[in-house]
Amino acid sequence: MGNGINAGRKLLETRKKFRWSDRDYKRRVLQLKRKSDPLEGAPQAKGIAIEKVGIEAKQPNSAIRKCVKVQLIKNGRQITAFAVGDGAINYIDEHDEVTVEGIGGRMGRSKGDIPGVRYKVVAVNGISLKELVKGRKEKTVR
Repeated sequence: MGNGINAGRKLLETRKKFRWSDRDYKRRVLQLKRKSDPLEGAPQAKGIAIEKVGIEAKQPNSAIRKCVKVQLIKNGRQITAFAVGDGAINYIDEHDEVTVEGIGGRMGRSKGDIPGVRYKVVAVNGISLKELVKGRKEKTVR
């Protein structure tokens, strides 16, 4: 290799080619996370509750976690969201408009002992689910 300016440029071009073998670089540049994410990079999204489902917890826990199947309004994708709180599932009916957000697991994955559930319900018909569970507010009739 020569010791001119072109030699440095050539080395840089070679390094650029190797970047594509780096998994994180490729995912970042092609924006694969945003494309595969049902919320499309947004922190929250609204959807329609389709049905209530009970999901069994992973070992060693033994419980049925109350979740809701939600069809997102923005793109029509279906996701499963966890209803946080004791008796929170009773405030969610089918065809209610719910707001969902990420459950807080690592790298957008599921958290804790609920397999395959990455989202949680935050609000029902525009009213906070936490307030409903605590009894401070009542659910609006639509």
